[in-house]
Amino acid sequence: MNDDNDLIRVIEDSGAAPDQPQVAWKVAIIDDDPAVHEGTRFALYDYSLHGQGIEILSAYSAEEGRALMRAHPNIAVVLLDVVMETDDAGLVLVDHIRSELKNETVRIILRTGQPGQAPERRVIVEYDINDYKAKTELTADKLFTALTAALRGYQQLLRMVETRRGLEMIIEGASTLYDFKSIQKLAEGVLTQIASLLNVECAGILVLREGGGPREKFSILAGSGCYSHVAGTAGALDPVLTQAVQGAFERRAHEFRPKLSILYVRTATGREVVVLLETTRPLTVTDRALVEVFCSRLSVAFDNVILYEQLQEANVRLEERVRERTRELIAANKRLSAQWSRLRQANEFKSEVLGTVAHDLKNPLGVILGRAEMLNELAAMDPVPIDKIQDQLGHIRGSTRQLTVMVNDLISDAMMDALDIAIRNDSIDLAALLAEIVASNRALAEKKEQTIRLLSPPKQMWMCDPDRLREAVDNLLSNAIKYSPIGGSIELSMSADDDGAVIVVKDEGAGLSADDLSRLFGRFQRLSAKPTGGESSTGLGLSIVKRIVELHGGSVSAESAGPGRGATFTIRLPLAAS
Repeated sequence: MNDDNDLIRVIEDSGAAPDQPQVAWKVAIIDDDPAVHEGTRFALYDYSLHGQGIEILSAYSAEEGRALMRAHPNIAVVLLDVVMETDDAGLVLVDHIRSELKNETVRIILRTGQPGQAPERRVIVEYDINDYKAKTELTADKLFTALTAALRGYQQLLRMVETRRGLEMIIEGASTLYDFKSIQKLAEGVLTQIASLLNVECAGILVLREGGGPREKFSILAGSGCYSHVAGTAGALDPVLTQAVQGAFERRAHEFRPKLSILYVRTATGREVVVLLETTRPLTVTDRALVEVFCSRLSVAFDNVILYEQLQEANVRLEERVRERTRELIAANKRLSAQWSRLRQANEFKSEVLGTVAHDLKNPLGVILGRAEMLNELAAMDPVPIDKIQDQLGHIRGSTRQLTVMVNDLISDAMMDALDIAIRNDSIDLAALLAEIVASNRALAEKKEQTIRLLSPPKQMWMCDPDRLREAVDNLLSNAIKYSPIGGSIELSMSADDDGAVIVVKDEGAGLSADDLSRLFGRFQRLSAKPTGGESSTGLGLSIVKRIVELHGGSVSAESAGPGRGATFTIRLPLAAS
């Protein structure tokens, strides 16, 4: 390989090698001649392009070259010998790099000392190589020129690949951004995608300003890296970052510093977004172009998610209004149904009252009318039969009293229906009240040769409404007289203890059937038992008793061993009433 000696002789010594840059281009020498490796290293020891030196990697056979390319996929340039293990080992390696390793960015310069083995035209056409040099013509200057052209081509290809990768990520990520339904998730997704797009470790902050005015405060939506803890706390930023954010809002433009990038986005709805990125390296021109393209997509994404959140809030409010309106309609419907039910019951009750009153008033009114006609006839006689006239007047008085009782019962029942009825609590002697009731009913009992026995302590003070309670007990006692047989016995008793007072009316009358007991205290109820002295009944007395006692907070009940065996009515008044 004497031709290689000529290559070494033309290299001029330019002194000691300078310091290597931190980032270096990787150049692979794949050649089976060690002298070529040494000569190339010597010729390129001080090579630099755009401030970057080179790192030379060596392989001494095509097989070693395969391993080297697999281990270092970021090799920029390969200086490749054609003839090594075989006459076409280098060409086979080219095909391996392009076809199997799928490495289309590495620049391949073929160097051969035997041009006849691999004719230049055929090789250039059939193999994806970038230059073809004979070792005899590759002087130091030509090597420098060829390497520089290859590195620039690699740099441009790399930029194109990165741009394509970035655009693919932007296109793919845009659909993801539009899928976010929460502005918080969108902000976190933006920081994640920017880091992936730049393929660099970075810490970021995303802030949002709603109003757009110079005095509007901004809110931190998301943070990544060392700023992951500042989300939602605008006061947690140090003054330098706060000033950078404010400056972006005022400037309304991107700003790229060596290791701090400030991105500004304004949405169509007037909202403003600023993204701060701290990176481990300055962003390249390609990085900046990709970031700007990415930011152009953010405006629609932020407006989309904000409008979605507003739509969700509107839906929630609408659903709540629908639920509230539905509740109101259901309540109104229930009120209408209840009112309709009450009106229907009232109408049925009205018909029942009218029928009952018409029936019950008909008999005494007929008696009064008939006796009055007889009085008229008796008054026309001469001489006038005074004893007969007095007899007719007695019948008229009896029917009038019956009408009076019926009217009083109807009035009491109507008063019990009043919604604002109230109990007047006075301190009374309950024993004295019962004695008065017995005294007022004794005349009726004596007409039927009945006896009334009162069992009560000599004095018992109690808090109640004396008029109402008198009416209730009087109803029970008069009923006992009405339904007890001639010569029967009636007992009215009262006792009081720590639980309250108990008033009991017991008779020896016709008794009550099971059907009577089930409907005893209803309005206008006709019982199986009949009055023993021909008395009439409106069927309201016991219902009035029940409501009076309940207004006092008590209860009333009835017991009977059956028809013909008498009945017992019990009023229980709680201690609270007193």
